[in-house]
Amino acid sequence: MKQILVRYRTKPESADTNEKLIKAVFDELGEKAPQGIRYLTLRQGNGTFVHVFTAEEGAPAMMEFASFRAFQDGIRERCIEPPDATDVTIVGNYRMLGA
Repeated sequence: MKQILVRYRTKPESADTNEKLIKAVFDELGEKAPQGIRYLTLRQGNGTFVHVFTAEEGAPAMMEFASFRAFQDGIRERCIEPPDATDVTIVGNYRMLGA
């Protein structure tokens, strides 16, 4: 299973736009209901966003979704601190990411 954590901080004037683009990703995921993907995004008050993504083997890549491609387009221009993506290992999980 692939597990990734992405963290970045947006410019103050870009945080709401960034959130709107992320919500569109969740809307598309909800409509298409792809199997093998778990995805969570958090927003802090200072414009920092944290994405937690897990994918089982054979799950579709996020770039297959038009809304995710739209979100990715211009991400660096919306940021003060660019995205830092890191492979992670879940040490503990209580009802947050499913079984």
